[in-house]
Amino acid sequence: MKHRHAAPRKRLLATALLFALGSPAMAQDAAQANQSSASQAGDKEAKDLDTVVVKGIRGSMQSSMNLKRDAQGVVDGIVAEDIGKFPDTNLAESLQRITGVSIDRSMGEGSKVTVRGVGPDFNLVLLNGRQMPASSIEATNASNSRAFDFANLASEAISGVEVYKTSRAATPTGGIGATINIKTTRPLESGPLANFGVKAVHDTSAGNLPGSLKGSSWTGEYSGIFSRTFADGRFGFALTGSYQDRDFGYNEAGVAGGWYACPKWCGPLSQPGPAANATNPPGAGDVYSLPQNMMYALNSVNRKRTNAQATLQFKATDNITATLDYTYSENRIQQRRHELSTWFNQLATATSWTDGPVAAPITYTEAANGADLAMAGAMFATKNENKSLGFNVEWAASDALSLEFNYHSSSAESGADSPYGSNNVIGTAAFVRGNTSVDFSGDLPILGVELPAGMTEVPASAMMVTGSSFRNSYMKSNVDQGQVRGQFVFQNYSKLDFGVAHTRVKNRTAYNFVQRDDWGGFGGGAADYADDLWIPDDMSRYFGSFSNSNSLFGQFFVFDFDKVRDAAIAARGGDATPYLAPVGFTTDRRATETSQSAYAQWSNVWGEKMPLHTAFGLRYEKTDVVSRALVPIATGLLWTGNNEFSVQYGAPDFTELKGSYKYWLPSIDLALEVSDQVMLRASYGESIGRPQWNYIQGGQTIDSFAAYEGGTGNQGDPGLKPLEARNFDLSLEWYYGEASYVSVGWFRKNIDNYIGTSSIELSHPDLHTPVGGAYFDEAVANGCDPAGTDFRACVRQYIFTNHAGDPGVTVTGLDQSGNPTGTIAGQPGDPSAVFRITVPVNKDSNMLRGWELNVQHMFGDSGFGMSANYTIVKSDLTYDNYNLEEQFPLVGLSDSANLVGFYDKGPWQIRAAYNWRDEFLTSTWDSWRPNPIYVDAYGQLDLNVSYQVNENLTLMAEAINLTDATMRTHGRNDLQTFLATQTGPRYMLGLRYKF
Repeated sequence: MKHRHAAPRKRLLATALLFALGSPAMAQDAAQANQSSASQAGDKEAKDLDTVVVKGIRGSMQSSMNLKRDAQGVVDGIVAEDIGKFPDTNLAESLQRITGVSIDRSMGEGSKVTVRGVGPDFNLVLLNGRQMPASSIEATNASNSRAFDFANLASEAISGVEVYKTSRAATPTGGIGATINIKTTRPLESGPLANFGVKAVHDTSAGNLPGSLKGSSWTGEYSGIFSRTFADGRFGFALTGSYQDRDFGYNEAGVAGGWYACPKWCGPLSQPGPAANATNPPGAGDVYSLPQNMMYALNSVNRKRTNAQATLQFKATDNITATLDYTYSENRIQQRRHELSTWFNQLATATSWTDGPVAAPITYTEAANGADLAMAGAMFATKNENKSLGFNVEWAASDALSLEFNYHSSSAESGADSPYGSNNVIGTAAFVRGNTSVDFSGDLPILGVELPAGMTEVPASAMMVTGSSFRNSYMKSNVDQGQVRGQFVFQNYSKLDFGVAHTRVKNRTAYNFVQRDDWGGFGGGAADYADDLWIPDDMSRYFGSFSNSNSLFGQFFVFDFDKVRDAAIAARGGDATPYLAPVGFTTDRRATETSQSAYAQWSNVWGEKMPLHTAFGLRYEKTDVVSRALVPIATGLLWTGNNEFSVQYGAPDFTELKGSYKYWLPSIDLALEVSDQVMLRASYGESIGRPQWNYIQGGQTIDSFAAYEGGTGNQGDPGLKPLEARNFDLSLEWYYGEASYVSVGWFRKNIDNYIGTSSIELSHPDLHTPVGGAYFDEAVANGCDPAGTDFRACVRQYIFTNHAGDPGVTVTGLDQSGNPTGTIAGQPGDPSAVFRITVPVNKDSNMLRGWELNVQHMFGDSGFGMSANYTIVKSDLTYDNYNLEEQFPLVGLSDSANLVGFYDKGPWQIRAAYNWRDEFLTSTWDSWRPNPIYVDAYGQLDLNVSYQVNENLTLMAEAINLTDATMRTHGRNDLQTFLATQTGPRYMLGLRYKF
């Protein structure tokens, strides 16, 4: 028998706060369990709490706890400590405080999130309940990512973030790790307010650079919120904005060109010389790796981040509210870079090694005489822009029925912010390098270089421009989405939630480059460049966070990029073409995903003494995919040698492929109130995560070289199935005091349709091979024996001798034996050529599982409190370092932990937060080879202090990365450094004034 019962007071507070700060649709879901069971007395009490405002660290943690307690399923979140004051300056940095959430850092700052071991591409981001597009660009290829970059959003305008870890029928599909809903202020809910904040930022990394690269030692950040209501609360207008101009730097060292995995890609230790000079060489069954290069790089960055949102609300009647909002963000990054690098040739003159079976060099030496000491300079300029226009209407049609219409059109665009392109490098070098060694035994690899006899330092007169690469990368994603949602409350207070949606996602990702491979120099060499172009410096000065940096060979030159570019153009006789962004794109992938969805969810509360909250949902999702790609169009096949064939191409054109899939996705949520303090949850749900863009590209590319048996190529597959996850959750939560609780959660995800690659044989209808054609068969009929050792040569000679000048037969000369040479083209009527095409396929299934442990405690009225959590994630889908073939493991899998201590009483708020993430796999490719890249375990300590002078003015101070932690990535063995990165602490002083 079903019973009505009053909701506990804490839940009414949470409900009021969620409606005050959050998106109406998502807040409705979070408070769903309470609405069905609240009595009339409880409703009155909730109304009395409408004016409650969350303030301070303690208030934020109280609200986050109530969100977790009252939600359907497993939900965690963060609520702003006050209007305009989020716990961290970066949204991703705040998210990492949540159990199960870890972040990827870019340029020392949080950017993308992994949830419960599921990487950034498979977590869906919403803004006020609407699906957001995502864009990003890569340095040297087209981006494939669906991941949302939180670095584009400032935190000042955010009122809260909800992380939905269990799947629900009402949630848009795409997040198998989690669905993350970012909430912003609504004027009719927040009421009148106005404040302004300013910060002065001192980033120590900006000063750890050569003089020409140093940025401003202090930069500014500004933010403000204005909200007003009019006409007795019928109209509301809110405007939020922020602007941040920050100079910073980061320095990195390692084998950025990647490692050669032996014996697959190399084998110098099989040669007598290198083997004789190897200490503890790898055994016969061991795999080992050799460095392709050794590089040190200094990076100076200027970032200008602008965020704004305007919201207009109109309450036409007591039952109808319309909202129109526009959100804009822009993140412009200008970066200058200087490198010192040496490139190796796998000669391995002298080496020492770790033990196998996966061995790495401890020391590595190659002989050289007058080799290049490379000193590239680079200029990167990118712009990320996000726009979202949304319209929402809520209608309480009756006491039982409520309806909501929601539409938005949003875009995310990333591209070049310079006439040179997005990523541009000019190589320079002095050809003075002798024997070169690297010591890999420490966190920072140490380079040693011998200079020619009598030379103690590299002379500016030896410097010249060598090769160059000017690159242009672009990505744009659009989401147009319409949703209709509703809720019907039955007389027994059970509820039916329902909705339909139409979503269209259009994505374009493109890339092109102009490269000159003059790595040995060109023109008059060093004589073409004035000595005063080159400014001497020492690389060892800029890696002080690594204890062994003083012993490295660090002589190098910095230079003005524009001046050296002009000098290089002059050396080429005025030809500027190699030093400009390319026109158009050679890689251009375009995909459109059109989805129709519908859902229904019935929920109820059973019992009175131990209420059981239940929700049963079902979602239907159908997606059609149309994918187009610009590819070279193969027009012919030439037989150029006994065993060699060459594919001929015409002008590139777009080719199109299509696919579709549909799913029924059930969900069940159970929450048992064991007592007023104890909650036991169980959830099951199914969710999908769509493939990366390159896997569904529409074009088929035929490789230019083929063989007698056929050719090779690759293509995407728009019909590829998304990853499908069956998610299980159990959670026990004990809310034992005000803002205090302990929780233990277990989760398991059974994931199907992991993506790998396979090969299929296709007959190309437009490419005819002369093998088996009329000329070929004639040669066989006239004595060329297919079993003979010279069969192919016999056929070619017969055709050249008897059909020279006939269609498709071109004789170009004679070989040393006097036999004719040339090419033989396939003709109409000849057999279609067979190509082995590599395609992505759904081939693997696996599971991941883990535990989430939480504790939050307030020490009475002392003002002190703490929060700690630990996440354990395990999976069998890991990388095998011994296997040298391409692999498809789960990227981003790692344990993580947080410890936060704070004091919040009177005018003072002090918070110290430490975040730690264990080692994890971040990529399965280094450079162009299938090698793993692991990120070492990393911990960071941040500190935040504020003092409220009066009810209007608050002073603030913050310190980020207080312990000057460094980051490091490595390959198959811990000593295979890929990059060791130094950033530095960042300090901020600021104030916030309320009007």
